[in-house]
Amino acid sequence: MRYSTSKRLLRLKDTLDKPVSYNPFVYNKTILMWTLLGVVGGIIAGAYWIVLEHLTEFAGIIQGVYVIPLMTLAGLIAGFIIHKLGDPGEIDLMVDNIHFKGGRLEPKNNPSMILSSLVCISAGGSLGPEAPLVQVVGSTGTYIARKLGFKGEDVRSITIAGMASAFTALFGAPLGGSMFALEILDHKHVTRYYKAFMPALVASCSSYLVFVLITHLNLGPTWDFPPYQDPKITDIFYAVLYSIAGAAAGWLFIFLVKRFKKIFKSMTFPIYYKLMIGGFILGLIAYYIPLTRYFVHDQLSEVLRGSLTIQFLCALLIMKLIAIAITVTSGWRGGFIIPLLFSGTVLGLIIFQLFPGQNLTLITVCCMAALNACVTRTPVSIIILLGTMTGFQNIVPIIFASLTGYFLAPKSPLIQAQLGIKK
Repeated sequence: MRYSTSKRLLRLKDTLDKPVSYNPFVYNKTILMWTLLGVVGGIIAGAYWIVLEHLTEFAGIIQGVYVIPLMTLAGLIAGFIIHKLGDPGEIDLMVDNIHFKGGRLEPKNNPSMILSSLVCISAGGSLGPEAPLVQVVGSTGTYIARKLGFKGEDVRSITIAGMASAFTALFGAPLGGSMFALEILDHKHVTRYYKAFMPALVASCSSYLVFVLITHLNLGPTWDFPPYQDPKITDIFYAVLYSIAGAAAGWLFIFLVKRFKKIFKSMTFPIYYKLMIGGFILGLIAYYIPLTRYFVHDQLSEVLRGSLTIQFLCALLIMKLIAIAITVTSGWRGGFIIPLLFSGTVLGLIIFQLFPGQNLTLITVCCMAALNACVTRTPVSIIILLGTMTGFQNIVPIIFASLTGYFLAPKSPLIQAQLGIKK
């Protein structure tokens, strides 16, 4: 009797020690870890977003000619932060670490990234918060993985899951954010790190839920596009034509980035002077064309509703692409995904004014897809993201537009680390 009692107690203890192994469902302890990472990512993204909103509202009071000294000063301050706290690096360094450092992103430069990006974005830089958050949450994933004793590919997968949760919080599309985190790492092989997809998706779902609860944002499309009605088979052929224009804009942006990169790289000044010079130029552009200021998450709907002349739209498109390129190359911190979506919208409005009989939503969404697929080499995720963010339910034309932009992209990608070649 005593023996059987002791045996039952030992079995109970073993069950309590290893409850997962007795679960009849497809379930293991790592799912809890992925979920926890997503919760942490959602909290970080939500807190960052709230602080950014308040800082942007404060800086937005300053208008007119005073924008020039404001952005010049912001560049100087952000430069000193990076100079004192360390350079957090750009997206090329992050992608390289995923490829060649076992997927480990170091969290030591997160304070520099958070503070400098908040200054740059809130002052009016033409970059969004996606890149800083991806770096911060991704490195948090690395930290959690190390603390819990994960090694090898598990560390890489958890880091990518952290990156995906940051993308998802801002884009509002768990599936699209997960795919984007995988695609952005390689310019050819979409599924190179396919083992990270499920961790990324689980973390993305929990991150999105927490982010929405913190920020009180509504579910549904990010932007209010006119409805796409009465689809026809000919729309697919139109989508390909529109996407050629989007790819051309992508080529122009890549050309501008490479040119300005050479200019700023040739400067032997300390980094804070480079950011200050970049801020001065951005301030000048924002003074003459205020819509080039900020990463235009809110201004996109304003442009869609407005009645702008084709001359102004052309000037806005060119100057916005220049502003994004200068922001990226002068050392200002942020991401260019959302600003490029805005640029694609402006391009779509130009085409619509040239051919007013066409469907405005079809044109703009196709231009957005092609431009981003050309620049970022993320043809699959951009389809899902745009379908979610614009409410464009028939994604078939977006597929054709995205693939066209992707296949018309230049041979050498803008993000050189996507080549996966160790430097």
